[in-house]
Amino acid sequence: MVATAVGVATVAGGVYGASQSKKAANKAADAQSEASQAGIDEQRRQFDKVQELLSPYVKAGTGSLAAQQNLIGLNGAKAQQAAIDALRASPAYTSAMRSGTDTINANASATGGLRGGNTQEALGRFGGDLLTNLVQSQFSNLGGLTNLGQNSAAQTGSAAMSSGNNIAGLLQQQGAAQAGGYIATGNANSQIANSLTSGLGAFLGAGGKF
Repeated sequence: MVATAVGVATVAGGVYGASQSKKAANKAADAQSEASQAGIDEQRRQFDKVQELLSPYVKAGTGSLAAQQNLIGLNGAKAQQAAIDALRASPAYTSAMRSGTDTINANASATGGLRGGNTQEALGRFGGDLLTNLVQSQFSNLGGLTNLGQNSAAQTGSAAMSSGNNIAGLLQQQGAAQAGGYIATGNANSQIANSLTSGLGAFLGAGGKF
């Protein structure tokens, strides 16, 4: 009778211990999994913020690249002509053209050659040179924006790679935690089964009957 009681106590203790171990393992796995998920969510939030901050610069660079392509004819003759016409109609051109023309005419008037061929040639050459210089200046200015956009796009890509690598690592931790929980549960269940089997053997060995 004493042996039977001892056997029952042993079985109960083993089952209880294994059950508590399983609960603790599951809680630990859940806690680690939740921590990894929180890290994943934060990584994604930070990347979204970086992308949001750099987006205006990427868009500006994309637009300036298209404008550069228009100026040098990569998007077709029609687009190139439209870009040049827009420059010719811009305040930068019209103001400089007016100022330069007034200067040439004033010099010609002072020297008595206002209606001479040289003056007309100078006026014609001035307009063409002015437009050429303005096109080159515009292309250079747009190039600064294009480079800014390119750098911003590269930073966005770098942030995406970094975030992706960090998330991959956290997902591995999350998977490892879940796997560890499953293994611990399996071990605990095996321990319960062993305790029951051992207790049953002790019960029968002590002459117990069902």
